[in-house]
Amino acid sequence: MSIIIKPIITEKITKEGETFNRFGFVVAKTANKIQIKNAVESAYGVNVVAVNTMNYRADRSVKYTKSGLISGKTNAYKKAVVQVQEGETIDFYNNI
Repeated sequence: MSIIIKPIITEKITKEGETFNRFGFVVAKTANKIQIKNAVESAYGVNVVAVNTMNYRADRSVKYTKSGLISGKTNAYKKAVVQVQEGETIDFYNNI
């Protein structure tokens, strides 16, 4: 099973990448910070300084429609924000 599922490419993460050398990834729920650090270093060839992780819960919603109640949910996932060494960068567009 792969540790890194996909990179997060949003305006906020892109701005942090340009100013603070921080990049975001959706990672496996069971991965710890050491495994994430080793996976990013081997996949992108950079030196990782810090790793911050966040667990996002599944959000449930209920909508009232003409045909009745419709319930749904979003998937739970784990996000990692990785800070690389000064002067290094990760280019997602060439590695996808």
